[in-house]
Amino acid sequence: MSPPDAPVRGVSREELRRALEAGGHRFTTQRAAVYRVLSGTSSHPTADDVFTSVRERIPDISLATVYKALEAFVTCGVARKLSLGVGPARYDGRTDDHEHIRCLSCGRVQDIEGLRPRDWMEGLAEMTPFNVVGYRLELEGYCPDCLH
Repeated sequence: MSPPDAPVRGVSREELRRALEAGGHRFTTQRAAVYRVLSGTSSHPTADDVFTSVRERIPDISLATVYKALEAFVTCGVARKLSLGVGPARYDGRTDDHEHIRCLSCGRVQDIEGLRPRDWMEGLAEMTPFNVVGYRLELEGYCPDCLH
């Protein structure tokens, strides 16, 4: 396990504190632990997955606390909620524009690196009066484990 104030893949502990406070949320040890789990994985966990991981460090944390922490991170802009297809929402510690691929069989979600649809996004400005400020792209298919 990392020390409590170790930097993680996402924002630093102080940046997390500032983001939460700016959004009207308190910074707590429980929220820091939830964020550490979320930002330390690229597996796009569900709230239950995060809960299971955080309980190893904080045995008395409740599932409700994990849900509230994840939603606070989403509203503060330090995480994204992925409501993909059917099944429970998944959470992503990456907040930059990036693409995902989801297995239609097991629900596994993975980042896709290197695919950047910026050209057609710029073309949207000519095709629509919308001011596009971001995007989400999800591809669907079957992971190697589910193909066998």
